[in-house]
Amino acid sequence: MSIQLITFDLDDTLWDVAPVIRGAEATLRDWLGRNAPRLGDFTTEALWAIRERLLQADPALKHRLSELRRQILFNALEQAGYPAGEAKALAETGFGVFLEARHAVELFPEVHPTLELLANRYMLGVLTNGNADVSRLGLADYFRFALCAEELGVGKPDPHPFREALKRGGVEAAHAVHIGDHPSDDIGGAQRAGMRAIWFNPGGGEWQHAGRPDAEIGTLSELPPLLDRWH
Repeated sequence: MSIQLITFDLDDTLWDVAPVIRGAEATLRDWLGRNAPRLGDFTTEALWAIRERLLQADPALKHRLSELRRQILFNALEQAGYPAGEAKALAETGFGVFLEARHAVELFPEVHPTLELLANRYMLGVLTNGNADVSRLGLADYFRFALCAEELGVGKPDPHPFREALKRGGVEAAHAVHIGDHPSDDIGGAQRAGMRAIWFNPGGGEWQHAGRPDAEIGTLSELPPLLDRWH
């Protein structure tokens, strides 16, 4: 079967996300230190406790990372003694500071040339559980659509995001492939939706999960020749 649609995960597939999140959290801490000094030494454990309480009250927040961060900030600020209105304003502005820094990503060097090559031959889309926005990263022109768990209300590995991608692309599952780094969210989720799945494995780790990916690549530059072989 020929491939018509390729969907991409973002975090840890087009860039290394760990240093990005560390940097964004450090930027937010600095901003809060200047603008919300009552937070003082609010511990990571205290923030985690707020997170767990919010998720127990509303499990759907697991797939709404932006809203979850806003609510964690708001609750922490209220607990630190800020009135509700001020806490809400600080949380909203603080989240904006975090989100701006969260988009300070360093793309893997193969991203632009690979996407440019593929976009001339296939329909490309994005499927992400995160809150990165390709339009803020200079990547939007490559993609026909971008779907995130926040908007859909459910994330990978649930088959719904993959089925919605197929609907947006107007193709059957047999003509689509998904690329991502996560064995369950990306590989398992795509295959359960009937799509082929390519494991992005730059570290060369061993597959230690149920089933098998349809293919494996260590760099994105391996993707175009792999698809050529499939044709």
